[in-house]
Amino acid sequence: MAQEVRGVIAPGKNEPVRVETIVVPDPGPGEAVVKVQACGVCHTDLHYKQGGISDDFPFLLGHEAAGVVESVGEGVTDVAPGDFVILNWRAVCGNCRACLRGRPWYCFNTHNAKQKMTLASTGQELSPALGIGAFADKTLVAAGQCTKVDPAVSPAVAGLLGCGVMAGIGAAINTGNVGRGDTVAVIGCGGVGDAAIAGSRLAGAARIIAVDIDDRKLEKARSMGATHTVNSKASDPVEAIRELTGGFGADVVIEAVGRPETYKQAFYARDLAGTVVLVGVPTPEMKLELPLLDVFGRGGSLKSSWYGDCLPSRDFPMLIDLHQQGRLDLAAFVTETVQLDEVEKAFERMHGGDVLRSVVVF
Repeated sequence: MAQEVRGVIAPGKNEPVRVETIVVPDPGPGEAVVKVQACGVCHTDLHYKQGGISDDFPFLLGHEAAGVVESVGEGVTDVAPGDFVILNWRAVCGNCRACLRGRPWYCFNTHNAKQKMTLASTGQELSPALGIGAFADKTLVAAGQCTKVDPAVSPAVAGLLGCGVMAGIGAAINTGNVGRGDTVAVIGCGGVGDAAIAGSRLAGAARIIAVDIDDRKLEKARSMGATHTVNSKASDPVEAIRELTGGFGADVVIEAVGRPETYKQAFYARDLAGTVVLVGVPTPEMKLELPLLDVFGRGGSLKSSWYGDCLPSRDFPMLIDLHQQGRLDLAAFVTETVQLDEVEKAFERMHGGDVLRSVVVF
């Protein structure tokens, strides 16, 4: 039987979010209903609210979540009621050209639940953020979006792997291929950037340079593993990175802002044959212009990192294990826990740079 629960809705572009009663249907074939225990307030949710991703309002926000499977539909075998799971937005299909070539982390046919959750008051269909919609007591997802992990870990910590922390760690380890002894620069030290710093440290980088315009964020970046910091309001980040690398530039530069200006900084701050990784999310109107001769002449790789090029079934349990071993402090990303009706205020604190992550705890 369908259930009525509370959920945070973005009704229109730049309108304040509000808590509404939503209808969650019983899971159909290949689907699961998950009782959400915690969900991080991610910048991507703010993008949805601002209309920066699509105009398919109203959105059911929230996607960086962990919880317990309540029920599953026909044909679901990988998860069962009672399983503790992290929700992901890459339910791989197993049949597309990427999956068939053994690269499921690039799956070109990821899928979501086929049924729609709706507003109880009007019956209007909701667009769940990244196919998840977890600012809700319960949500309906494709079963492949549920990744089982050790239930001993805190939901507030585990859920962060569902998006921002995984995106940053994966940008360093999976996309950037950071290795032992490398020099890494990370431009933008929010949640994703700090996760890229933590990932670079895990991979054995010798020097990790954090770049931001906020000294508070740079201080936090040091606690995450940055060996050097650059305030790009006070000095040219390209020159500063070159100065810290003997004039050469970094082996890997991770751009975690998603703006043309900072991408150009990343491009020119890398060493010859170095790698640039774009993990910051741009908006549709942004354009990039680079001299083609510079692209050719500097060699190396210009990469975009989709979700940290992660495979949830492989990476989530591994990172939870590292956390439990004390090698990856996921709890350091949680600045505060809030209630469901405090999401709008959490967006304001995020926009002001006052938090690394606010986490809604149910």
